[in-house]
Amino acid sequence: MSDAGDTVVMRREGAIGTVLMNRPRALNALDIGMIRGIQAAIDAWRDDAGVKLVLLEGAGGKAFCAGGDVRGIRDFAIAGDAASIEAFFVEEYAMNRGIARFPKPWVSFIDGVCMGGGIGVSVHNGPRVATENALLAMPETAIALFPDVGTSFVLPRLPGELGTWLALTGARLKGADAVHAGLADRFVRRERLPDLKAALMDGDASVVERFAEELPPASFDAHRDAIGRCFAGRSVPDILRALEAEGTEWAAEQAATLSRMSPTSLAVSLELLRRGADATLDECLEMELALTRTVVGRHPDFREGVRALLVDKDNTPSWSPARIEDLDPAAIRAMFAG
Repeated sequence: MSDAGDTVVMRREGAIGTVLMNRPRALNALDIGMIRGIQAAIDAWRDDAGVKLVLLEGAGGKAFCAGGDVRGIRDFAIAGDAASIEAFFVEEYAMNRGIARFPKPWVSFIDGVCMGGGIGVSVHNGPRVATENALLAMPETAIALFPDVGTSFVLPRLPGELGTWLALTGARLKGADAVHAGLADRFVRRERLPDLKAALMDGDASVVERFAEELPPASFDAHRDAIGRCFAGRSVPDILRALEAEGTEWAAEQAATLSRMSPTSLAVSLELLRRGADATLDECLEMELALTRTVVGRHPDFREGVRALLVDKDNTPSWSPARIEDLDPAAIRAMFAG
């Protein structure tokens, strides 16, 4: 057994290596110690012939992993500590790349909240198992960040503009919906996870198939066509115009959601996904890293978004600029230069 200050617990069990993200009070949100702990598992077991697969879990029963420790990153930004911001994202994205390149199955038991960085530690390998208690989302635009951890590669490749919809609105998917959307592979009831874990001990990831449940219809099925029509736009104003033209209650709800997000974050996120559609995972991670230097390190909206949502919790952010109409497209493009 190995641990990283007990926030990541590594064990060899049978023919598998297990990794437990163990910050339940913080909903297993990733700090730099956890990132390094997961990277240690990658390094230890990549070439270990005795380890046939890795199983990743979250402690506490409420969350798989609620994302990155954005409050801590905000503190770095307020202090002007660009070096610590850079180190966090460099190491996190290297870990995401390491999971994608890991030459063995990386099985994730997604049970409970899985957002942002939690998707990053699960989506790039598999099988990805989601339970009925799973809740997946990319909520970055609400705190003026953008879809990162390699999701700028993943989201554009989801069917029918689902990825754009998820990225811009922060829409939340339950476990079966996540499988329908492509963020998870199989739906397994929580009560069956202990038996599935026992079955995995021989190192054969294909046993997941025996435990998979038949999927109920996706909750977003009725809106698939509208998502494809409305979220295909090249700009945020294009998307808002399409939603207005749709003229439905659902479309009005999406537009209202977008109106609450950081305009800068919406524009950056959409541009990132459009570029990511034609890029490799490595190229996407490099784009994301360049964006952290401006979006996190220099633009005021990230500090304000985390304050309003997670620190003061008044849910009244003051964005700069406040309106989509006031965005400068050239300034958005310039942010990608880092």
